[in-house]
Amino acid sequence: MSAPDRPAGPDYRGRSLSQVLPSAAASLGLPGWTNALGLPASRRVAVVMVDGLGSAHLKRFAGHAPFLKSAQSQQASLVLSAAYPTTTAASLSSLGTGLEPGQHGLVGYNVLDPERNVVINQLGGWDRTTAPLAWQPHPTVFEQLAEGDTEAEAVTVSLPKFRGSALTEASLRGSRFVEGGTLHARFQQARQELSTGPAKLVYLYLNELDRAGHRHGTGSPDWLYALEEIDAALRRLSHQVPADTLVLVTGDHGMVDVPESGRIDYSTDPGLIDGVEHTAGEPRLVQLHFAADASARVREATVARWRAEHGGTSWILTREEAVAAGWFGRVSGRVLPRIGNLLIAPFEQQALFDGRRATESAFEMIGHHGAPTRAEREVPLLTVHAPRG
Repeated sequence: MSAPDRPAGPDYRGRSLSQVLPSAAASLGLPGWTNALGLPASRRVAVVMVDGLGSAHLKRFAGHAPFLKSAQSQQASLVLSAAYPTTTAASLSSLGTGLEPGQHGLVGYNVLDPERNVVINQLGGWDRTTAPLAWQPHPTVFEQLAEGDTEAEAVTVSLPKFRGSALTEASLRGSRFVEGGTLHARFQQARQELSTGPAKLVYLYLNELDRAGHRHGTGSPDWLYALEEIDAALRRLSHQVPADTLVLVTGDHGMVDVPESGRIDYSTDPGLIDGVEHTAGEPRLVQLHFAADASARVREATVARWRAEHGGTSWILTREEAVAAGWFGRVSGRVLPRIGNLLIAPFEQQALFDGRRATESAFEMIGHHGAPTRAEREVPLLTVHAPRG
C-alpha cells in the first residue's frame, strides 16, 4: 500500500480558520475587513469555538448532535482548514490574528525559542522570560476592532483560567473577558452579551469535547456526552438570541484515536535522534531541531533513518520542504528558526514520543491531533442562527 499524497498547506486567505473573525467583522459592516467566507450582514455575531470538533467526526456521530447535523446539511455550511500543525495553539492564534502560523509564530504545541535555545509549551508552559506580546507582536482582530472608529465591541467568553493567560495575551488579546466555569455558565454569559449593548462580536470557547477526546477517545461515552451537551446548549442559544444575530460554530482541529500499540517512543532508536538537540511539536507532528554543531553527514543520516523506519506511516519533511509546501503559510525570518529542521507527521494511527521527555500520562492519551490528515485538518463552519428581518 503506497503512502497517501502529502497534503499542501491550507488556503490561509480563503476557507481557513484565519478568515473567520475578519469575515465576522466584515459581516458587522465594519470598514477595512474582507468577508472571504461570505457571511451574511448582521448586527451581532457569535463565534462558538468547539475545541476538537472535526468535520469527519461530527458527520460520523451526527445522531448524537441532531441540531448540528441539521446545520451541517444547510447550504451555508462550510468546511474550513485548521492551521498546520492542527493543534490548538496554532489554530487559535490564526483565528485570533487572521494570520498564518508562519506570521504569528505559534508553530506548534512545543516550540523552540531560538534566541534562548529553549523549548516553550505554547499552552501551559510559558515562563516569565517569554513576553507574549514580543513572541506574537501582530495586532489581533480584537485589538483592531477596539482601536477602530466603530461602536462594535468584542467580548470573549471563556474559562476563568484563561483570563490573562499567555496564549490569550499573545493571540486573543483586545476583547473584554467574561468568564464562566461551566459549559452552561459560558452559554448563559454569551446569551446575555448578545442581548445587550451595541454591535458585538462574541467569541465563546468550549473545551469539553477536546478534553474528553484526549482522555477517552472520540466516540467514547464521555466524548458523546460532551457532544450531546454542546448540541443541546447551542439549540437553546439559537432560540434565545436577538433576530439580528449570526451564530457560527467551528472547531480548531479534529482528532485521531491512537491505540496503545501506535504510541511509539522513537528515542529508543539512537539513529532517529543522532545530532538532535531539541524535540518540539507534538506526537502527531514532531519537530526535530539539530544541534548547531551537528555535521551535514549526521543530519543526512538521521533524515535517512527516519525515512527508512517511518516513511511508510508518516510524511517526513525537512523545514525547507514544509515551508515550500505552504504548511505554515508565508513564513517570516523571525519565525523560520522556530520550525524544526525535520518534521514527522504520521498519516497512520500513530503518535510519536521522545520518551526522555514525555510524561507517563502522555503515553496514556488516546485522542491526538497535529498532523494534516483530513480527520485532523477539516473543521466545520456552521450557521446555527442567521440574521432575520
